[in-house]
Amino acid sequence: MSRIVIIGGGPAGYEAALVAAQLDADVTVVEADGAGGACVLHDCVPSKTFIASSDVVTNYRDTDEFGIHSDGLAITVDAAAVHARVKRLALAQSGDIHAKLVKAGVTLVKGTARLGEDTLGHTHRVRVRPGDGDGEYAIDAGTVLIATGATPRRLPTAVPDGERILTWRQVYDLPKLPEHLIVIGSGVTGAEFASSYLAMGVPVTLVSSRDRVMPHEDADAAMAIERVFRARGMTILNNSRADAVKRVGDGVEVTLSDGRTVTGSHALMAVGSIPNTADLGLTEYGVAVGPGGYVTVDRVSRTNVPGVYAAGDCTGVLPLASVAAMQGRIAMWHALGEAVAPLRLRTVAANVFTDPELATVGVSQDDVDSGKVPARQVMLPLAGNARAKMAGLDDGFVKLFCRPASGIVVGGVVVAPRASELIMPITMAVENHMTVNQLAHTITIYPSLTGSLAEAARQLMQHELE
Repeated sequence: MSRIVIIGGGPAGYEAALVAAQLDADVTVVEADGAGGACVLHDCVPSKTFIASSDVVTNYRDTDEFGIHSDGLAITVDAAAVHARVKRLALAQSGDIHAKLVKAGVTLVKGTARLGEDTLGHTHRVRVRPGDGDGEYAIDAGTVLIATGATPRRLPTAVPDGERILTWRQVYDLPKLPEHLIVIGSGVTGAEFASSYLAMGVPVTLVSSRDRVMPHEDADAAMAIERVFRARGMTILNNSRADAVKRVGDGVEVTLSDGRTVTGSHALMAVGSIPNTADLGLTEYGVAVGPGGYVTVDRVSRTNVPGVYAAGDCTGVLPLASVAAMQGRIAMWHALGEAVAPLRLRTVAANVFTDPELATVGVSQDDVDSGKVPARQVMLPLAGNARAKMAGLDDGFVKLFCRPASGIVVGGVVVAPRASELIMPITMAVENHMTVNQLAHTITIYPSLTGSLAEAARQLMQHELE
């Protein structure tokens, strides 16, 4: 029986463990926090649960248009109740994953691990340090998977204190909502939290070092969401870099690189993550580590050391739970001799959980504009969609890219409520090399937002027929 040790129990680790157990391997997962890792306990699951609470508030906005009157009653948000629900659901999800792993026959160890000394033969010695204080012990395994994730990046001039200067993992310990939140960083994480707090009635200032929010996302989509943010009252400081954040009395003061200062009650640091690879003994063992501390892997999750794999945020491939999980599965399929296709990032869908959401898959607008990928495109505002009119949706659009001659769908963008669900038909089209003709001939529900996807395909099909 193959013996496998997985260091880290997040999406990469626990999904890999389930695959390996299914293939009759002897699997041990070493995880410090609990099943699901930081993703489930501190990052993705908590943040999306928090966003779900803000969505409830959003549903009460502008109800007079629908003939629904609240008689002037104000909507209040109980921060303690919101945070308690966030933590409760995170623990419940972790418990579900733990139960699934145990049922599959996986051995779970609460603690930390590192690569040990080199051994004879085709095994790797892993040093395990249990969290209960018991002595360190070794496990010799044929395959090791490094799946240790990442941690919020901390700036020396803006050290989080858990009270006023916060990482996104610390916001759920606040006794009440901030009076004025300053969000440092306008990437995906910063935009999501800025959107959520704004929906909950918190004045928000978003500090962006670039000329628009979410600079790495589709420009049309990012600008559409920025317009929504501004229309709802968010203050956005573009081309503004934060040099330092310090506590001043009962608030914070943010100093920008041009000398300006911004004051608020709390500051949320959303300036990226760093991989958790420092204490794993990788360099001593000969495992290649690239710039920033990310483990270097190929498209089947192999490191340069035979039998040692890595997956998830510690590799820096693409910081998505879905990608981490697939990297972990691919690693086990490959290690255990199963037929496996290398990771294909071109078919990975990604979503930003702002309001409205922003979902993308396949080629980007930059790819097309630069000439890197030849494609035709169409963009349809949701305002022309019957279901959108009924729901009072004025913002958002769908965009579709296809090959110029064949009409094969190669990418798309959706800005809309639940764009994370609406992107799925485009993802399936990209994955299965469908043409706009095939998409256009697919009958959609009327009225529905998906109708705009078919309409976009019909417009591209018309171009193809000309």
